[in-house]
Amino acid sequence: MTQKSESQPTAMPPSILIVIPARYASTRLPGKPLVKIAGVEMIRRVADIAASICRHNDNCQYVVATDDTRIEDFCKTSGIPAVMTADTCRSGTERCWDAVKQTVTPPSFIINLQGDNPLCPPWVIQELIDAWRSCPADVFTPCIHLDWDEYDRLVESKKTTPYSGTTVLVDKSGYALAFSKSTIPAIRKPEKARETLAKSPVRRHVGLYAYTYDALKNYFTLPESEYEMGCIEGLEQMRFLYNGLRIKMVEVTYRGRKTTSGVDSPEDVARVEAILAEYGEYEL
Repeated sequence: MTQKSESQPTAMPPSILIVIPARYASTRLPGKPLVKIAGVEMIRRVADIAASICRHNDNCQYVVATDDTRIEDFCKTSGIPAVMTADTCRSGTERCWDAVKQTVTPPSFIINLQGDNPLCPPWVIQELIDAWRSCPADVFTPCIHLDWDEYDRLVESKKTTPYSGTTVLVDKSGYALAFSKSTIPAIRKPEKARETLAKSPVRRHVGLYAYTYDALKNYFTLPESEYEMGCIEGLEQMRFLYNGLRIKMVEVTYRGRKTTSGVDSPEDVARVEAILAEYGEYEL
């Protein structure tokens, strides 16, 4: 009779990879990943956020995905993991996938953390990971449920920059129904809506994406949606919905801090430095 082994091999827990796409070329801010913000290179700031997430999650790693040896050299001398990706990558999503393909063991969950987002709250990334562990979906991305004051500011900003800022409709379980550069849903009777609802019905999408391995792999072979065309919505996430994949919207807050979108100009650098001066550095 064969004796059973007392110790059985333990399956490895699902792995997480945070990919930080970082291009050197920028029309308004050349070499922006290496631009210093309050004395610290932007790519180091983003890498520090990713590293803090990895310290708090088992089987989690991060890597900078770049197309330029100057960024790669900086990362190497700074102890930041980095890989070179093809200079033909047309988007952060493609660069993210190029980096994933270079891994020895494919990760279960991939977070696309843009290298020009030094104010990405670490708790938002953690909430994406927590949602992935508890909710069946293909893609995970944050949104903010706007109160009425925030809604008013969004409507006002769209008077001058109508295609800045994306909103999303969700179903009863928090899965995305549609994204739009318009403000959705339309509010036909604003006075009655304000009387009835404690918050506005509008959710603003935050452009941070996380994918299961299969979702990211298959994205590039899925039929394109007309909604992602630049002359229409210009939203690449609509490809997932168009092809029946599920996007889980994770409602988050900035916990009272100011924030800003990606850094694309010297003015953006000054804006980030002002926010850091007012609120301080993140506790990582």
